[in-house]
Amino acid sequence: MKSQMLKPDQGVFLISEPFLSDSYFKRSVVLLSEHDASGTLGFILNKPTDVNINDAVEDFPDFKSPLYFGGPVETDTLFYIHTIGPELEGAKQIVDGIYWGGNYDQLKLMIDTGQVQPNMIRFYAGYSGWDPTQLTHELEEKSWLVSECNQRFTFYDDPKCLWSQVLRSMGSEYAVMANFPEDPAWN
Repeated sequence: MKSQMLKPDQGVFLISEPFLSDSYFKRSVVLLSEHDASGTLGFILNKPTDVNINDAVEDFPDFKSPLYFGGPVETDTLFYIHTIGPELEGAKQIVDGIYWGGNYDQLKLMIDTGQVQPNMIRFYAGYSGWDPTQLTHELEEKSWLVSECNQRFTFYDDPKCLWSQVLRSMGSEYAVMANFPEDPAWN
């Protein structure tokens, strides 16, 4: 995966630096879903909760899928990233093969009729957001690395290992970071 000279943009990953202590973003991988002059919006990919989507949302078809913590903004709102594509009305393409949002009632019908499987979608409570200058400032402070997105990591089977796997995929310079202890005192 490339990371040198990448700038924040729709469809890239933000990877927190190893010692970022922010409780929301510690060791996180964020997929940027929107990035423009008005700001940036994304979803933390590796913070699953212990709650199933059926336990969090009333009147939802039986579906075995965990709810993820997408970020600290609008945590009472449901968002979803998926591979369903334009078959789901209103879905917005992030990058080739990865979409977010779309017609909620149609999604429930597609799930109820077996057209959507758990490996095709992730549900998020909340999102991560930055105003136009905030993310630039955080990048200047070296709080984040920027890397290309891919579908495999977006829907990674073991989200608790995602942060280290993305770093390793970025090359040897970053692979070393994946082994840093969470607390430097542990070294």
